[in-house]
Amino acid sequence: MQKILFIIDKVELKYFEFNNLVTNFWLIKEFLDRGHEVFITISSNLSLKNKVPFAKCYGTFVENGDIFYNKEKLIDENINSFDLVMFRPDPPVDIDYINATYIFDFVNTKVINSPKAIRDFNEKLHSVLFSEFMTDTLVSSSIDEIEAFLKAKKQIVLKPLNRCFGSGVMFLYDGDPNTRTIINTLTNNQATLIMVQEFIPEVKNGDIRVLTLGNKILPYSIKKLPTKDDFKFNTHNDDFLVMSELTREQLNFFEPIAQKLCDMGIEMAGLDVINQKIIEVNVTSPCYFIKEINNLYNVHLHRELCDYLLTPSLLSV
Repeated sequence: MQKILFIIDKVELKYFEFNNLVTNFWLIKEFLDRGHEVFITISSNLSLKNKVPFAKCYGTFVENGDIFYNKEKLIDENINSFDLVMFRPDPPVDIDYINATYIFDFVNTKVINSPKAIRDFNEKLHSVLFSEFMTDTLVSSSIDEIEAFLKAKKQIVLKPLNRCFGSGVMFLYDGDPNTRTIINTLTNNQATLIMVQEFIPEVKNGDIRVLTLGNKILPYSIKKLPTKDDFKFNTHNDDFLVMSELTREQLNFFEPIAQKLCDMGIEMAGLDVINQKIIEVNVTSPCYFIKEINNLYNVHLHRELCDYLLTPSLLSV
């Protein structure tokens, strides 16, 4: 029996029950069903006492097929007493998030994904490490540079660097009368760096979530379709999620990325891809679309993930 700690998001703690749209809940339930001890906490419950990392956490249990935790019993545990830690709070990666990652500089047990790697890898900015797989990209706060990029590319997408779920993502075309207003808003009047990418027209057909596990690309992927009133995916339901099987060529194409991420300490990631171009690399708490993949591919992805996470050689690191 293994002792496992999940650092989850505050919203997930508040509404803690099995929700088949949430990757963390699938993993927690599968670990519990296998007889392992699973504890949950949030970033603000972490502490460091004379170089010893602690987490105030709750024990979880399964009852009638659902997951629960004992709200009356908050225990203070040495993080090094766990066999595995799943570090999966949602963005924004703000100063509180960054400070939480420092606690894990004193942790000796296996942590997925490595908090140091997450701290060092901005999901938007560091995607440029794979520039050969990306559309043309600019990271800047300069209105002049962004306008020049817009003039050259004609259509662009602007993204804040530390948000998630498509929050703050904007589309601009050359000649848009609101260009300067939008750029100044997103850059806080040229004080905040943002990512700017050439617009890929094929986005209207959706983007594909390609999933990594260790140094491999999983053979299952999901196409995320945009809603009628938006150019990007923003509604997590079956109407906007369809099967998109990867070919052997595609698996081989993306596998070097999985290897590089794994070498950095990022063993679970979600690549968002349009027309063979990566638009984002999700590493903080990537959604694995387990419900949809299980249904569409007739597999048990949650079991495959837990099999990997419980590999003895992985836990011994």
